[in-house]
Amino acid sequence: MKRNLWFWLYFVAAILLAIYFATRIVMTFMGRGPISMVRNIHVSADTNAKDLTPMVTATGVAPGTRAYSVNLELVNERLLNTPGVRESAVRRLPNGNLSVRLHLYRAVAGWTDGTYYYPLSADGTVVNNPSEERKPGVVMFRGNVPNDISAITKAATNLITEIDYLEWIDGHRWNIMTNDGIVIMLPESDPVAAIASIGVLNQNHNILSKNLKTIDMRDDARILVK
Repeated sequence: MKRNLWFWLYFVAAILLAIYFATRIVMTFMGRGPISMVRNIHVSADTNAKDLTPMVTATGVAPGTRAYSVNLELVNERLLNTPGVRESAVRRLPNGNLSVRLHLYRAVAGWTDGTYYYPLSADGTVVNNPSEERKPGVVMFRGNVPNDISAITKAATNLITEIDYLEWIDGHRWNIMTNDGIVIMLPESDPVAAIASIGVLNQNHNILSKNLKTIDMRDDARILVK
C-alpha cells in the first residue's frame, strides 16, 4: 500500500513539474515571463578596454527584446563589422540574457592615407576607425603593410621624433620618410639593425638634420648619401 502511495505521489509530482516546465517554455516562446526577454547584454574582451558600451550598442538588441527572436548569427555579424573587433562569439544564456565575448585588435602603430589616421594592429590590419588628428608618439605607416610589423615598429619608435612615416617598398623592404623630407632606404636583410645604425649616426653626427635627400643603406658594405 505504501509503495503504491509513493508511486502516485512521485507520478503526480512528475506531472506537475512537466506542466510547469512546459508552461515556462511556451511562455518564453510567446514572449512572456522574465526569461523570455533580453534584460542585459554582458560584453567581455581580451583587452583592458574600460568602456565596452559601444559594443553593446553594436549588437542592435534593445533591452526588452524577446530573447528567442534574436538572431545570434546576425548579432555576431554586426559585431564583426564593428571597428576594432577581430573575433566575436555570442550566446544566449538560460535566463534570456546575452553573453558576448570579443577579441579586439591591439593597435601598435598608425596608418594614414594622407588625410586620415587609422589604428594599425601588429598583424598589419588597418582598423576602420579614422581620426583627423595624428596622435603623438605613434609610428605611422603608408601604403601596403606586411603581416607582421611588430619588430619594425619597435625599432622605429627609437627615432619617433624624426620619422614622418614608413613605407613598404615592392613587398620586400622599408623606406623611412623623415620629417625633414629625407628618404632612408633600409636594407631587406636587417632593417632593425639599420635603424639602430641611423640612430647612432644621428646621435653622433646629427645626420638627419643635414641637407640630404636620401640615405641609402641597401648595401651592407657602405651607406650612400645624396
